[in-house]
Amino acid sequence: MRTFLSAVLITLVALLVPASAVAYWADRELGDADRYTAAMSPLAGDPTVQGVVVTQVTRALSGQIDAGPFQGGVDALLGEALRSFAGTPAYRTAWDAANRAAHAAFLDALTTGHGDAVTIDLAPVTAQVKGELVADGVPFADRIPVSHISVKVMEYDDLGALRKGFRMLQVAGVWLPVLTVVLAATAIAVAVRRRRAVMATGLGVAAGAVLLWIAVYVCRRLTLDDLPSDIDPRAAGAVYDALTAFLRTAAWVILAIGLAAALAAWVVGRVRRTP
Repeated sequence: MRTFLSAVLITLVALLVPASAVAYWADRELGDADRYTAAMSPLAGDPTVQGVVVTQVTRALSGQIDAGPFQGGVDALLGEALRSFAGTPAYRTAWDAANRAAHAAFLDALTTGHGDAVTIDLAPVTAQVKGELVADGVPFADRIPVSHISVKVMEYDDLGALRKGFRMLQVAGVWLPVLTVVLAATAIAVAVRRRRAVMATGLGVAAGAVLLWIAVYVCRRLTLDDLPSDIDPRAAGAVYDALTAFLRTAAWVILAIGLAAALAAWVVGRVRRTP
């Protein structure tokens, strides 16, 4: 009975390892504005992401400038100026500001229950872009109004379900990792042969890490396959990879810990058998 109970607990540990990592990630990484912004910040230098940002901002700003018969030329100049602007430190500042605004909008939608979409206000970004363009002498740049331009970045058919799921992950992010460690310790404590239980628990933890890696990969494929036709899959893939970098790193760390524990238990057994 003790061996059976230990085996059941080890199986639960293997299943809870990926769930614990995802819950912790949702609570501590996605739920924290500073960590979210830090995770997204490197994408400011990604050429694919830069191209998407330049296209979207050009569309938003060109409609705000009335240049009459020179509209086409102004739009072209605006696009070129924005591409040059994308390589400056000011662009990185604007990128971080936009992501921080998007994170605030995302959390507001998930916690307050308002609406079925996530939008961000481009006013702070527009102000920085306008200042740079005016300083560079771009024609008609001074006519860009710093108004509240809302851009929809996410839309869901059932945001209510997502709110419930995110709330559950936030709550689980506190106690689920602790529960996993407690179950692993209990599986070893109740086992008749504890060294073998340590080995089996280590392998179970490693198996959980593999499950986590598979889940991240499968979700990436599903996410990119379900994108609207007007979204660049390369840019979306870069964003997904940036957001899930913590999970991939955690999978490798957990795998190493599990294999190290199993190997240590095996080595101890071999040493004890040596006369």
